[in-house]
Amino acid sequence: MRKEKDYYFAKAKKDKYPARSVYKLEEAQEKYRFIRKGKRVLDLGCHPGSWSLYASSVLGPKGIVVGVDLQETELAGQKGGAEINLLCYDVYSDELVRAIQRRWPGFHVVLSDMAPRTTGSRYADHQQSLRLARRVLELTRTLLHPGGSLYVKVFQGEDFPEFTSECKPLFEHVKVVKPASSRRESREVFVLGRGYRPSSKKNRK
Repeated sequence: MRKEKDYYFAKAKKDKYPARSVYKLEEAQEKYRFIRKGKRVLDLGCHPGSWSLYASSVLGPKGIVVGVDLQETELAGQKGGAEINLLCYDVYSDELVRAIQRRWPGFHVVLSDMAPRTTGSRYADHQQSLRLARRVLELTRTLLHPGGSLYVKVFQGEDFPEFTSECKPLFEHVKVVKPASSRRESREVFVLGRGYRPSSKKNRK
């Protein structure tokens, strides 16, 4: 077992998070502060729930987290944290957008730690990762408030620069983040977009 896996696995257990992936979000949040108290966060691919729990702790009791995953996810909210709402949907489902919009007017942050089932083919895995990331970007265009932030996982590969180019017109700042808690041999990185600027401005609260 790798030393970094030992360290972050043990740390997650000590900190009472379901998975070590929480530190990939925590590191970016501590540096860029894109999750702010009292706001709403959409966590796509939330299972087993570490990111939703962490976002809840940052948002505080006046915030809201909405977690979405194909798998049923059960969480107990952190003491003093935001309300966590868990939805069981395929992110490609049109009904997902309708279900969200019936209950919430939009979000200040969209998160996604989603990854495809790996096949062993670097090219195929890269393309499937891009497909997921582009779906997240599509949902972002529909659900993210102007000025909001996106933090989405993508596998690097030959078409990765094209994805970042698609993000740049939508945000004031776009940054590629490789957290220390991400395994060194992993091709995963995170694209952080801040200052969302939709082409058609809507008056949102």
